Amino acid sequence: MDLGVGSFVFGAGVVSVRQQLKDAEDGAVRSTFLQRMNTAIMHSLPLLALGFIRLQAVKGLDYQEHVTEYGVHWNFFFTLGLLPPFVAIFQALFRLVPSYAILGFLICLPYEMSFWYSDTGHYIFAAPRTDFFSSNREGIYSFIGYLAIFLAGQGIGMEVLRRDVDALTPISENDEWVASMLGGEESLNEVRQQRAHNSLLKLAKWSAIWIAMYVLLTGPYGPHLTVSRRLANLPYVAWVAAFNTSQLLLFRLIEGFTFPNLYKARDRPTERERCAKATSKVLHAYNRNGLAVFVLANLLTGAVNLTTDTLSTNDVVAMVILVGYMGTLTGVALLLDHLNITIKL
Repeated sequence: MDLGVGSFVFGAGVVSVRQQLKDAEDGAVRSTFLQRMNTAIMHSLPLLALGFIRLQAVKGLDYQEHVTEYGVHWNFFFTLGLLPPFVAIFQALFRLVPSYAILGFLICLPYEMSFWYSDTGHYIFAAPRTDFFSSNREGIYSFIGYLAIFLAGQGIGMEVLRRDVDALTPISENDEWVASMLGGEESLNEVRQQRAHNSLLKLAKWSAIWIAMYVLLTGPYGPHLTVSRRLANLPYVAWVAAFNTSQLLLFRLIEGFTFPNLYKARDRPTERERCAKATSKVLHAYNRNGLAVFVLANLLTGAVNLTTDTLSTNDVVAMVILVGYMGTLTGVALLLDHLNITIKL
């Protein structure tokens, strides 16, 4: 679960840059800060509504909960709901620091240092719950780390979601026309080099960077910090980013080996057709309605906990429940995809 929630936020960050890349490729006018903030708020409202619904359901049903996870009133949907507005703010800073990964690191570093030079850690773990802030301190403070994870995911998305381009091959005749206007063959080579992009190398680079950071932060030759999902501290951010970038690198290696023509597409329709053939139907169905399936998974988990004594359940019953759980989620995802339904929350 600790890795799962971080990976969910990281994955959301990866796919969130699709519109930015599409606008850049199509030459669209950059949206204003107010436009981005308005869009972010519209994305936040359904998530915040789900957070309040979950809060009311948990309190009303006297559902088991651990307040040390997010706090008395806070839950993961509130964290997800507050991400878009803050991300919109940091997009405005992207011109000053042109790297989402560095932006994430810069907001998480002071947070981590506060554990060293103040009593922040003691406050989060041991302070009495006397008001709203102290009652929900885990969720409020950990939001900083989740924001850093989301930004790290955006950085990877900017690197790996772009179409791979060989530096030796122009992606269109327009390249040759531009080069001829600028000065011929030498300019053509320059244009090709600027367009060059290889997602495999990008993923390998960032996997190495995040793994090195994780080892440095937690290893015996560094500050020897402890990963904490409850705090969403810097080692946790590095752990989540290292795992997800390494996993994406592995997926990219397998995909490149089994579907080599996928990365030779030079236009969007060809790429879309090849991607459809290379993508698992089950994974496509989950990705299409990821948040809706996530909400359903939460409801099913609650239903099981309310109707089953999970602590005393034997292995056979536990496996039946798990298989039924995964079968239900997969069946619903496939049904929505078959009916061409996309639920946007």
